[in-house]
Amino acid sequence: MTTFEEQATVHAFRDDALGEHDAVGLAAAIRRGEVGAAEVARDAAERVRDVEDRLHAIQVRIDAPAYATGPGHGAFAGVPTFVKDNTDYLGLPTGHGSAAFTPRVARRHAPFTRQLLSSGVTVLGKTRLPEFGFSPATEYETAEPVRNPWNTGCSAGGSSGGSAALVAAGAVPIAHANDGGGSIRIPAACCGLVGLKPTRGRVVTNAQSRQLPLDIVSDGIVSRSVRDTAAFLAAAETHWRNPKLPPLGLVEGPSERRLRIGFLVDSPNGVHADTATRTAVMDTVTTLQRLGHTVEPVELRLDPRFTDDFLTYWGMLSFLLGVTGRTLGPDFDRHRMDGLSRGLREEYLKSWRRTPAVLRRLKRTREAYAAAFRGLDLVLTPVLAHTTPRIGHLSPTVPYATLVERILAYVAFTPVNNVVGTPSISVPATSATEDGVPIGVMFSGRPGSERTLLDVAYTLEANRPFRRIQDV
Repeated sequence: MTTFEEQATVHAFRDDALGEHDAVGLAAAIRRGEVGAAEVARDAAERVRDVEDRLHAIQVRIDAPAYATGPGHGAFAGVPTFVKDNTDYLGLPTGHGSAAFTPRVARRHAPFTRQLLSSGVTVLGKTRLPEFGFSPATEYETAEPVRNPWNTGCSAGGSSGGSAALVAAGAVPIAHANDGGGSIRIPAACCGLVGLKPTRGRVVTNAQSRQLPLDIVSDGIVSRSVRDTAAFLAAAETHWRNPKLPPLGLVEGPSERRLRIGFLVDSPNGVHADTATRTAVMDTVTTLQRLGHTVEPVELRLDPRFTDDFLTYWGMLSFLLGVTGRTLGPDFDRHRMDGLSRGLREEYLKSWRRTPAVLRRLKRTREAYAAAFRGLDLVLTPVLAHTTPRIGHLSPTVPYATLVERILAYVAFTPVNNVVGTPSISVPATSATEDGVPIGVMFSGRPGSERTLLDVAYTLEANRPFRRIQDV
């Protein structure tokens, strides 16, 4: 790839059946008969073909016309989308981004796939992720990385990097993502999207994490508009609602409620945000104050061992995959896992006896989190400690010790919500990096507070519209 191409902006917006619609707008156009579901699917497939040779976001494609013959039912009836390739879709292989095995074809839909399909979407295929979702960048040892459509020399984030790249480029309005340490919010921040990690139990339990001692994974989507994320959550709730959480319903716009919001710009584990990221957070503080919200500094006092404990848990997951990998494919070979996965496993084997204490401390994180929220509705932070890196900075070919050091200096804010199980949303800031890549800011709430998160996201979107890639 040439230097020029590595710094290109790539998008698929054009005058076709999708136009510039978000998912809610496109579904409405289909319901009104202005465009047909089959036409939309064909045009989306064409958009994907146009950008894929530069973004490398797709793992598996489906012949779109065969899957979109009628308008269907549901809030997103006829809207084209993709499923992330760590989630089973009947008839398609599930590869988990790994070269360590030959993927098997799924015999049934995963529970979340059924929940997503209940909204009426048309699935066009599966998107790429880094091996087993462990990395915050969707890169590989030998294959092409997923590239950021705002600047193809930069990371699209991870682990839902393929989904984020397609949505940001305008190939489809929404796509499936899931989050075990930031994997919805990180690529949303890198690609200028809305990414909400729901409360643990808000959507059906993730198929891979339900047996783990600490369930850190939540499923959702990435989108270009707040209303698409709100509509997805409302549609998911009509398929299945957790009676232990307050009902959400459809949140259709900002309320008049004035919030009390805490903010911090440096992470609780001592990582300092870079200048551009700090500016993005402080600009958001100024906007919120101008709109009448009370915004004040807050402290989140985590156990000093939190980062090491999360890294140990991460390593445990890699170890378990190495032990149970043959359930994914009979030829699974842990020695073919990438450098990050192997390093995590090897480090875990040095300290596995700490596991019970690590789990106890991680579960107690909810006490520190709750203490920080006393008197507050939300907390505002960066999504990431520094702006989106260039391709290669977080490659699994980087020596493990260096790579982990880089990851921990980057992913310093998002894992807390996965451990505690609380909801958190990434929204685009008004500013961008010098090379045009978006910066995200993050709001976190108490369990079940998705309505408040959507409220503040709607407010920011209305008062400082998100940058559009087609205007660059």
